Amino acid sequence: MDGDGLGDGLYVYAVVSDGTALPEGAGGVGDPPAALRVIGTGKIAAVVSDAPARLRARRRDLLAHQDLLMDLADSGPVLPMRFGMVAPDEDALLAQLALAEPSHLATLKNLDGHVEVNVKALPAQDSLADVVAEDAAVRRLRDAARRRPGYEASVRLGEAVASALARRAAEAGKAVLRELAPLARAVAAGPDVQGCALNTSFLVPRGHSERFRTTAERLAGARRSHVDIRIAGPLPCYSFVGDAGAPRRPAAMTEG
Repeated sequence: MDGDGLGDGLYVYAVVSDGTALPEGAGGVGDPPAALRVIGTGKIAAVVSDAPARLRARRRDLLAHQDLLMDLADSGPVLPMRFGMVAPDEDALLAQLALAEPSHLATLKNLDGHVEVNVKALPAQDSLADVVAEDAAVRRLRDAARRRPGYEASVRLGEAVASALARRAAEAGKAVLRELAPLARAVAAGPDVQGCALNTSFLVPRGHSERFRTTAERLAGARRSHVDIRIAGPLPCYSFVGDAGAPRRPAAMTEG
């Protein structure tokens, strides 16, 4: 975003219940931050701004988008749009809202009073000695590479070690997730993430998010020799809404 004018259409941040007020002093994406407004039909509304020109996923705009969603959630349920959602114009957006009103109302009801917490399980990279001690196949490949060193032997050993680390991380991660699941209303498996053995999101009551995080950190500490657990949240509830009826024009990715 270079502050050189507006693009086409309306940038859409979220769907909310009719009558939801904008957070005081909040601004949207762009430089300077775009002015926000609420447009609605029936019992639901959308939080929008004019779409900036040359929309890019730069850090300041990603943060502005997410911070607005979290501020909106302080006063009621929010159906979050992912960064880069643009409707062609107000009439088109209102038509989509009217068409999707029943499903949006149901989603808002389900999300009311909840936040998302994401938990990723990664291999514990400082556990190589444990892997060698515990995995007979890795030990055989290590010994073979020592007897007859070479590129192929090194590749086979490296692949075996990576596989063993990922397997240990997945097993330990699943144990952590089993213990966390009763603390959440819903659980959603996330997309594959390079380097992650598991990627899972939890729909957690807002008032219990600190308890959830504390429990996750305790469980992670108990298994740190097997898995590196990374916790993010509270977050907007992206993983517990569908994209049906959502306007979409993906933003290009750039560094910002």
